[in-house]
Amino acid sequence: MSSKPSKLTAQGQVSVPASVRQFLSLSPGATLLWVQEGERMWVERAATHTTTDVHQALFGKSAPPKTAGAPDSKQAIRSFIQKKHARH
Repeated sequence: MSSKPSKLTAQGQVSVPASVRQFLSLSPGATLLWVQEGERMWVERAATHTTTDVHQALFGKSAPPKTAGAPDSKQAIRSFIQKKHARH
């Protein structure tokens, strides 16, 4: 196990050492999670979730509905606009 020191500023901010940023693949705007378990505390990168993860959490293990591809979507939009603005 390795450790890296950081200093806390008067505003409560902490600098994350470069080696830790690289290890956790952190970039500006990344969210860190402070985890406490008993007397121990550690920091880890907050998990990111895909739309499939969210769908499965809400609706179970069923696969999300398949959506139309870009060409189909463009054609559907084109058809809708033409019908909406058609002269009667």
